[in-house]
Amino acid sequence: MKQNVFDVLRERGYIEQCTHEEEIRDLLGKEPVTFYIGFDPTADSLHIGHYIQIMVMSIMQ
Repeated sequence: MKQNVFDVLRERGYIEQCTHEEEIRDLLGKEPVTFYIGFDPTADSLHIGHYIQIMVMSIMQ
């Protein structure tokens, strides 16, 4: 059985706390979710904070 992406992110330390945890877990477990991260990957000023977002995106694929 495939593990819920919310649980994977929590186990890896990407999620410490959140609101509406059960609703988010249910949503991520039953249907594809579209999300937006607002940075330009071609910009000259990417930093480690952007890398964390990229890591989360790769887990959620």
